[in-house]
Amino acid sequence: MKNISKEDWKKLIVEKENTVIIDVRAPDEWAEGIQPNALQINFNSLVSFLHEIDKLDRSNTYFLYCRSGNRSAQACMYMHDYGFKTYNLIGGMSSWDGDVVISNE
Repeated sequence: MKNISKEDWKKLIVEKENTVIIDVRAPDEWAEGIQPNALQINFNSLVSFLHEIDKLDRSNTYFLYCRSGNRSAQACMYMHDYGFKTYNLIGGMSSWDGDVVISNE
């Protein structure tokens, strides 16, 4: 698990192979917009979160974010403990200045 800046995030998303972005915010937060192609897995429901990540390919690299970076850091630690390679966006969506799309969830 590694905390990274939005600048490093934008660079690594392109450079790394088999990258997956995960938005761990709650559904009402997703309605405000998500990063393009982000999976939406609500960390506030830990049992559901753990069930959903168990379905993911551990050979991928996962980039997680939330509103401020705290929940996603915790989610990264859980995923790391389960054998995933993860990156956490410092500052979360509060500091994000990249593309945002409206969620269908």
